Amino acid sequence: MRHWRALIVLGTAQFLMVLDTSVMNVSISRLVEDFDTDVTAIQAVITLYALVMAAFMIIGGRIGDVLGRRRVFLLGMAVYGTGSALTAVAPTLWVLTLGWSIIEGLGAAMVLPSMAALVAESYRDRDRSVAYGVIGGLAGAGIAVGPLLGGWVTTYLTWRLVFAGEVVVVLAVLCFRRAVVESAPSGRRPGLDVVGAVLSAVGLGLGVLGVLQSSSWGWVQPRNPPFTVLGFAPTLFVVAAGVVVLRLFRTWERHREARGDDPLVHLSLFGRPALRSGLSTLLSQNLILLGLFFTIPLYLQVVQGFDAFQTGLRLVPVSVTMLVASLGAARLGRKAGARRVVRAALLTLLASIAWLLATLDPVIDDAQFFGAMALLGLGMGLLASQLGNVVQSSVGEEERSEVGGLQFTAQNLGSALGTALIGSLLIGALAHAFTTYVADNPLLSDEARRQTSIALESGVSFVSTGQVRSAAEQAGLPPPEVDAVTDSYATAQLDGLKAAVLATGGVTLVSLLATGGLPAGKAPARKAPNGKAPAGEAAREGPP
Repeated sequence: MRHWRALIVLGTAQFLMVLDTSVMNVSISRLVEDFDTDVTAIQAVITLYALVMAAFMIIGGRIGDVLGRRRVFLLGMAVYGTGSALTAVAPTLWVLTLGWSIIEGLGAAMVLPSMAALVAESYRDRDRSVAYGVIGGLAGAGIAVGPLLGGWVTTYLTWRLVFAGEVVVVLAVLCFRRAVVESAPSGRRPGLDVVGAVLSAVGLGLGVLGVLQSSSWGWVQPRNPPFTVLGFAPTLFVVAAGVVVLRLFRTWERHREARGDDPLVHLSLFGRPALRSGLSTLLSQNLILLGLFFTIPLYLQVVQGFDAFQTGLRLVPVSVTMLVASLGAARLGRKAGARRVVRAALLTLLASIAWLLATLDPVIDDAQFFGAMALLGLGMGLLASQLGNVVQSSVGEEERSEVGGLQFTAQNLGSALGTALIGSLLIGALAHAFTTYVADNPLLSDEARRQTSIALESGVSFVSTGQVRSAAEQAGLPPPEVDAVTDSYATAQLDGLKAAVLATGGVTLVSLLATGGLPAGKAPARKAPNGKAPAGEAAREGPP
């Protein structure tokens, strides 16, 4: 048991980070009510949390190399606990955003890369594979507990208690900090590339910001933007600016390497097929999962009218099967190879998404929905069991923190894009379908169409049919036309949800193309001249 103490402490940190997001996703309706806002604003808060982590994760990994991984892990936990405490007492949406999205996000960006490196440093060979399987399992446990615990606490008490509880868990981790050890550094500590840090954070931030705001700004035709560019929506221009900044970042990093200075990221790492494929698949996994975990609670809470606890109950199957699969499939990867397991996982996800599409009806079929959620969790668990070990085992000991930063950057960039992109597609499909149904409905007068058009131009949000009915009544429409507008919106709601879920299926299909570099099967580790496996090779499953 003593051997696994470090894993218990580090795994608790992983559990805490995942629990946070899953609680927020099932509390969307209550947050909208408590802060007197709309779904789009809460979507922005959730996305900003993942965006902050994605933008600063590489920096957090490098700071771990500079100051020491253990020290940065503990400092990050303290920052995270401070953010949780502020979130628990947040009186306004802005304070919630500061506490949760920014301070907690920065704390997580310090904790997670160091955690990944400390796990790899604490365990070797088969133990390391088991350790990463446990870390993936605890991520699944966070997703399992989050919807149910968060849903129950949100419905019957208050969501604030979850964040108060997080402060207690952070204090417990800090009390058991002696269980986490770090080897003394061999050689000099690297320097921090400040210019590279700024360029990477700005580039990633602009890219995700553009995608996030697309639901309110529009992609090409301006919907409700604060400004336009040559008459077009600013969305694509903001995304393009992010791409340009990231290109500058790449140029700067090459310049520093050529000059002999320490870069923020050694770009040569991306030449390793196993690492490149692992990072790409991690990004896709989180894009799919967070996209679905934003879409499905909306279906359950807004369309079906379930409260947060009822929503959490219906998400338990995905959480439980993800936990079981992520804990049990690490050994499967050693026997069959990570590539086969990951491809089987993606095909399982495709089947679950197709099944889920068939269940999105005005009246939910709980048995069918249960099956689709269980299959979704199975696919996600198979992915979680493999990718962490593949990424960390593709590099040597001295590169752990840097690759940990890349690993969690990919995960959180996927999470941010999942909530932002899939949320944007959902709102866009809803607006398009509603406009079409209103225009084609023979029961509606020209005046009703005009008022609906004015309402859509001011911005569309995912609201309940009851709110649409009240708005139509307040606009003075006669009862038959109120019914017609409400029915059109109800149909458009389901169309928007199906479009969003279908988009995650498209991402899953494309993700299969990124698996070619993953280890194909078990093979003897390559030997160094001294007869020992090179650092980072012992746990690799076959050639890249």
